[in-house]
Amino acid sequence: MIVAVKRNKKQKLIKFFSLFVLVCMFGGYYYYTSKAFEEQQQKELEAKQALKIEEDKQENNKKEIEKAILVEIEKAVDLVGQENIKHVKIIENKVVLVCELDTNLDALMVRYGVMAFVKKTLNEIIIAVDIDFILKSKLNAK
Repeated sequence: MIVAVKRNKKQKLIKFFSLFVLVCMFGGYYYYTSKAFEEQQQKELEAKQALKIEEDKQENNKKEIEKAILVEIEKAVDLVGQENIKHVKIIENKVVLVCELDTNLDALMVRYGVMAFVKKTLNEIIIAVDIDFILKSKLNAK
């Protein structure tokens, strides 16, 4: 017995067309996912750049504040006289100057007024100036 199977050209065409559609579908999916991933990467990159710019601004702001405080400390030391200063410290939010007992504080009192807290002990004079006051005066000057 001989069995003959007839093949239709339409079946080959349908298989080829379905394979083509399947390849196009996977190609479209790959293209779509790669586009979405690329957009996500771009958004993350922009967010990182914005964060870095913000950090740089904060760092520059910190440096400017530190510089303003140091300049103000130098001015206070010059007003009192460097030879009369024992120690200069920053404690919490105050600049503390420890001076000799016989120091003339008139120039310092003219500059800071009541914002300079002065305490006279038996051996030394302690002057504390609020850092917030220094920063506010610098911001008002600019």
